[in-house]
Amino acid sequence: MSLRLRLALWYGGLTGLVVFLASLLTYAVHSRIHYDPLDQSLVRAVEHVAGEYAADSTPQELTAQLTVLLSPDTTVRLYDATGQVVAASPNATLAPVVDPRAVLTRPSEPPFDPLIGLAPSLIAVNAGRGRFGLATDPTGSRWRLYVLPVSGSARYLVAAAPLGRIDTPVERLRQLVPLLTLLGAIVTLVGGGLMAGSALRPVAVLTETAGAIARARSFNRRVPVGSRRDELGQLAATFNEMLNSLERAYQAQQRFVADASHELRAPLTAIQGNLELLRRQRATMSEAERQEALTETEREAARLARLVADLLALARADAGVPLQRYRVELDRVLLDAFSEARQLVRGQTLELESFEPAQVMGDADRLKQLLLILLDNALKYTPAEGKVLLGLRRDGSTAEVIVRDTGVGIPPEDLPHVFERFYRADPARARDPGGTGLGLPIAQWIAEQHGGRITLQSQLGQGTIATVRLPLHL
Repeated sequence: MSLRLRLALWYGGLTGLVVFLASLLTYAVHSRIHYDPLDQSLVRAVEHVAGEYAADSTPQELTAQLTVLLSPDTTVRLYDATGQVVAASPNATLAPVVDPRAVLTRPSEPPFDPLIGLAPSLIAVNAGRGRFGLATDPTGSRWRLYVLPVSGSARYLVAAAPLGRIDTPVERLRQLVPLLTLLGAIVTLVGGGLMAGSALRPVAVLTETAGAIARARSFNRRVPVGSRRDELGQLAATFNEMLNSLERAYQAQQRFVADASHELRAPLTAIQGNLELLRRQRATMSEAERQEALTETEREAARLARLVADLLALARADAGVPLQRYRVELDRVLLDAFSEARQLVRGQTLELESFEPAQVMGDADRLKQLLLILLDNALKYTPAEGKVLLGLRRDGSTAEVIVRDTGVGIPPEDLPHVFERFYRADPARARDPGGTGLGLPIAQWIAEQHGGRITLQSQLGQGTIATVRLPLHL
């Protein structure tokens, strides 16, 4: 079953229920406010006659007393102890003759059906010592009765009023309730289907766009948002944002695959070429040429191993694999990295500057890798007569590792891109043909995994300052 049909059925069913309950309540209240005043008028008529009644009155006086009525269609009779009529109002011949003793013994139910009884009475009707009853005349019409024993005598006053003028409109109203419910449900069902179709049209567009993207395997399509500001408009805008993000991620992945393939191909080609050279010309090659070919093969194999290791590290980063975190003495890690980096020095001066003890929560091996990446970059891009300085200081709740160099610097147009994978500024590429362009992205990932960040400040021809800020473990 489609969502549109389900919504239409829900709309129709809910509206039908609301219309039914509202119609039922209207029917009950409307009917009750007609039956209760009739009972009240019968009580008042009998009480009025009872107030004027005198036991020694003549039949003519009794008839005159019974003639003073509250409404023209209300009749009053006076019965004796045997149930015989003693006196009656002039219009009493219209009402059926009843036995007042039977009414007093077995009072009838209310004149309305149980549904009307669900509505509260808006008029207080007190029967007092009397009792209400129901009777039917020879034509089948119903009459409402009120019987009151006369005080001080064995006589009974009985007031009667026809119910036909109330029963007829109430019956018509009762027949209208299911019709109104059915009509409301049908109208809502049709209108709900149309409204649901209109409201869900953006969802259909979303589905069509998603299907087109899946078939074409392209992220260049977008969902039209228009001027909608409702939830579906927000959904369309969010869907477009997701497509933008997926397109950027897809393009980055394509570039990454292309760059990784290129970077992997270069050392593999060099290794393959040297091995082919050794195989074909081993008989004619001198020992110096053989050693040169082996040295180049080893160098390219080492470069390939570094590249694979870097790619695995970035794969862990992309997979969201968390690092193990424990208390680390950052100053000890920094000294280890400094000692290892001294082996990379090629005429540059590597020194420690301001140095303070600090503890952080993290992975010591990864932190050492981060520092070695920064020191290796600084040494590679600093000439033989230059300096590389390494320092550690505390700044409030933050530990700051600072690597300064007096190298070639980074052009301003390249500085925003240095943390992109495989990106290398042209001066650096010329000085570092064996680099992979993955060092700084890995360093950034390590810093972020420790809740920190890396910032770079550089001036072309004057050097670069790399600052790593990590939260202290206090």
